[in-house]
Amino acid sequence: MAVMPTKCPACGGETRVRSLQCPECGTEVQGYFPLSRFAQLGGEQLNFLETFLRCRGSLKEVGAQLGISYPTARNRLDAMLAALGYAEARDARADRLEILTRLKSGEITANEALNLLQGGLDNE
Repeated sequence: MAVMPTKCPACGGETRVRSLQCPECGTEVQGYFPLSRFAQLGGEQLNFLETFLRCRGSLKEVGAQLGISYPTARNRLDAMLAALGYAEARDARADRLEILTRLKSGEITANEALNLLQGGLDNE
């Protein structure tokens, strides 16, 4: 899927839409129109968003569709939300639950879980 460039290839500045044209009748509207937040997402993030919507928000199903673990799906959702400007501090209880879920599924060892619970960094 081709993604509209949101940064100028020459200077790195933010791009804007200058005109819109109807392919049926040729009517053209000119002006400077800001891009939507969704235009700021990269191709992989757009694919994740489309999959998330098709799966009706089930991260478990998103993981199955994309061949990734639930925690990886959740991390991608968090990254996408941050890219859209909706980043919020994650709930510490939710973080602990995620670590324990990863331990239960065998994705991480007990020592890795203990390190994460004690504030270590996850390298995923």
